[in-house]
Amino acid sequence: MLEEFEKNLGTSQKDEIKAKEDYEALAAAKAVSIDTGKAKLDEMQTEDSANAKALSDAKEDLELTRAQRSSDVEFLRNLRVTCQNLDREWEARSKTRSQEILAVAEALEIITTDDNREMLYKSTSLLQVSAGTEMQMRRKRAVASLQSAAATPSFNADDLLDAWNNRRSPSLVAGPRAQLSTLAVTVQLDSFTKVKEAMDKMVAALKKEQQEEADLKEFCNKEFNQNEKETYENTEQKEDLEAKMEELEALIKKLGGEIGDAQMQIAETELGVKKASQVRESQNAEFQMTISDQRATQTILTKALDRLKAFYKKAEGGAAFSQQGQTPPVKFNTFKKNAGASPVIGMIQQIVEDSKATEAEAISTEREAQANYETFVKDSNNLISELTDAITQKTKSIAGSKTEAEDSKSDHIATLEELELLSEHNGNLHGQCDFVVSNFDIRQKARLQEIEAIGEAKAILSGAK
Repeated sequence: MLEEFEKNLGTSQKDEIKAKEDYEALAAAKAVSIDTGKAKLDEMQTEDSANAKALSDAKEDLELTRAQRSSDVEFLRNLRVTCQNLDREWEARSKTRSQEILAVAEALEIITTDDNREMLYKSTSLLQVSAGTEMQMRRKRAVASLQSAAATPSFNADDLLDAWNNRRSPSLVAGPRAQLSTLAVTVQLDSFTKVKEAMDKMVAALKKEQQEEADLKEFCNKEFNQNEKETYENTEQKEDLEAKMEELEALIKKLGGEIGDAQMQIAETELGVKKASQVRESQNAEFQMTISDQRATQTILTKALDRLKAFYKKAEGGAAFSQQGQTPPVKFNTFKKNAGASPVIGMIQQIVEDSKATEAEAISTEREAQANYETFVKDSNNLISELTDAITQKTKSIAGSKTEAEDSKSDHIATLEELELLSEHNGNLHGQCDFVVSNFDIRQKARLQEIEAIGEAKAILSGAK
């Protein structure tokens, strides 16, 4: 029986040693996991520092770019003001030249009236006598045709040619009425060859101007359409970026809250493991004491029982030492009496059996408690590992979302600036194109009438009836 007790004790001690080794191995594994986590944290902090530096450099580049853009916008504004001043000066000078041409035309008309021309012919040699009556008739008919075309009422509106901003030809600084009047005077003074050359030049210039204005209208329509398309696209992009920034901000806030909850859960789980370890140590100490006490009791009682058995064996049959008639002080459960055993021996044996049962129950309880503890620690560590991985992933997601939010913010600023430039360009297009587009048909018709009048005069000079 002692050997069996010692064997059970050895088994329990081995189980306890194994449980202790498992616990130490688990603690060492967790220490390694903690060290790995710390190393990973250091690596992430280093990466975060590098990202922060890159972000700072990007912000500095952005500020420099914005400063350069502000300088360029200021230069463009000054250039626009300068060009507007030059436009006004050019308008004033062109108006002066137009008045000068009208004055010269009126002077020529005064000089070439019949009475004045006859007087000048007598006193000077500025005027030449025509080669024949036919030439004089052609000249008069051409002059009459040109003067009649210049007097057409429709040219009151067609003189809007002078308002064509920055697009007038140097040779056509006056309206069609002034040009036709000047040509009429030229017909009276110059030879037919020079007049026809002048007519051809005027027609060519008018046709060129017609084409330029048609090209300008096509350019204006194309630019308006392109401006409208780009404005629509940039407006859509601005709204998409604003929605994206709101979504990213909400996502970062949500992930931050989830990380906080996970960290709190990790702390609570670690605290639970620590308390469970303390309880396990207390239970194990109580178990060791119980096992030690029970086995010591069993050893002592076994020795006493052996001594009594040896004594009663020698004194078997002696009435002086027989205690079979005695009633033990405490009643125990029914048990079989060994041959020659007394009630005292039976009581001791009962105590030994109860001690063994207590020892077996303590061992079973210890094993169950150790298994529950190991399961709890394993589950807790798995939960901590899962929460740590989730925190790592969500931290990366937050970093990526912040980077994406910064990119979206930069794109949003750039889009707003692009919309501002498109708005300015649209205003400039309206200033440049509205008049031409609105009066395109009238202006084209006016030039055609002027070209037809010049062609008719040229035909008359060439002998047409």
